[in-house]
Amino acid sequence: IGTIEAFYEANLALTEQPRPSFSFYDKEAPIYTRARYLPPTKMLNCQVTESMIGDGCILKNCQIHHSVLGIRSRVESGCNIQDSLLMGADFYQSQPERQAESNKDMGIPVGIGPNTTVRRAIVDKNARIGRDVQIINKDHVEESEREGQGFYIRSGIVVILKNAVIPDGTII
Repeated sequence: IGTIEAFYEANLALTEQPRPSFSFYDKEAPIYTRARYLPPTKMLNCQVTESMIGDGCILKNCQIHHSVLGIRSRVESGCNIQDSLLMGADFYQSQPERQAESNKDMGIPVGIGPNTTVRRAIVDKNARIGRDVQIINKDHVEESEREGQGFYIRSGIVVILKNAVIPDGTII
């Protein structure tokens, strides 16, 4: 996998039906993840289609389509995730920690904030995406260097950087 586009396509190909070209479930050559001792994923009133969801995720009242969500991903109410790869998080934030983050000036908890849309994107680990954000490549940009703003664009795919903070209401 030599490009962002190839990485993106290879990961989303795992969601193909009836059978992806690559399968974790091949009885002749199975592939196992390592034990992480995480709680199961919790989905509260979510619609999930053609997607893979890792362990320990918390998904609330959201729509997820043709996407891969890594371990400890957190997606809040009203979110719409499409054709995207969310790498997840290295740690959990407790509810008091999340509340304290929300109360700080520009403090945004780890995960995808309420009423946010993520489409055709890769979101690296520990990203903090605020509420009412649209990561949709609105202007159909093919290549862009915006690391100072927490993202760049390759082959039209928005890549949110590891540990990036995307403020409330941002439109990319």
